[in-house]
Amino acid sequence: MSITRLADLADPDAAPLLVLKVGSALLFGSAGVPDRTWLGSLVAEIAAARARGQQVIVVSSGAIALGAARLRLERGGRGSLVDAQAAAAVGQIALAGLWSELLAGEGLIAAQLLLTLDDLEERRRYLNASATLGRLLNAGAVPVINENDSVATEEIRFGDNDRLAARVAQAAGGSAVVLLSDVDGLYDRAPSEPGAELLPRVEGVTEAVHAMASGASGSGLGSGGMTSKLLAAEIATRAGIALAIVNGKHAHPIGHAIGRDTGTLFLPTRRDRGRKAWLGGRQRMKGALVVDEGCAGALVKGGSLLASGVTTVEGLFRRGDPVGVRDEHGRPVAQGLVEYGSAEIERIMGRRSDEQAALLGYAPRAAVIHRDQLVLL
Repeated sequence: MSITRLADLADPDAAPLLVLKVGSALLFGSAGVPDRTWLGSLVAEIAAARARGQQVIVVSSGAIALGAARLRLERGGRGSLVDAQAAAAVGQIALAGLWSELLAGEGLIAAQLLLTLDDLEERRRYLNASATLGRLLNAGAVPVINENDSVATEEIRFGDNDRLAARVAQAAGGSAVVLLSDVDGLYDRAPSEPGAELLPRVEGVTEAVHAMASGASGSGLGSGGMTSKLLAAEIATRAGIALAIVNGKHAHPIGHAIGRDTGTLFLPTRRDRGRKAWLGGRQRMKGALVVDEGCAGALVKGGSLLASGVTTVEGLFRRGDPVGVRDEHGRPVAQGLVEYGSAEIERIMGRRSDEQAALLGYAPRAAVIHRDQLVLL
């Protein structure tokens, strides 16, 4: 079965593994302290999902906010990187304890995983995380995951837990991601504008869909907004994973959204698996290649990226590194693992295969990026 409506999120056949993302604003409400009543209602929903045969992973924000309150740091612990790291180190203990206590009250075992961007960008570490998640789920635990903000710097951060949730769903083989938000879903314009309409379903996150979003986080506590949620939807739906944005401000928020059929459901656009899913979800590239119109068209049709179609090389990278591919208008086309370093591509770009051996000093490879190592965007 596939997920085609919000009600399918409660169907163990359609959604055997759910990833729930909970943001700081929902965890703390307006009082700035953990909203245990609301959290208790969500944990009851997690227990109900488990009882009907679904597995659940929680991606939870809140460590920095909790730690900043305990350390009495200004600006909620986000005044500087070192403040955020210190706040996270203190707050993560409290956050894990909170989830462990509430889940135990429903007879469930919590497991904590702290991840950085590199844990899901580097292939071997991604596979390790995937194996750990699988073992925890099979053992009956509820993994509670957060970004490891106590050690992450700006260069190795996801920056928001929306995309982290999508990447965790990929690694765990999830069926759906549910982003609990402070709005009902994606509107065709700012929800405050007259005539704004909620979009119940979205097939494909296009430029027009991105134009509807705002990157602002209304609460001031979180790090993302609708823009980050759309980026998460792109990652998830390419891997065959549905993603829902629902209003989390109500008690029992998932049941509330399903009962009222209110939210936005992003339907899978592809079913990339394994290495392709990992490649499609990568956020950090080592460089970029600009290709001509003919090359871009060939890639869309399933071809490999050949040197003859490359017009510009950006950045320094080595063979095997991930690079982005853009057309001559700057639009992202694909990303993949290169067969040559940047200096070699600069020598052979725009040249036919029969010219490349003399320029390289060895027999050329079949492609700059083989189609098996390339994912369209």
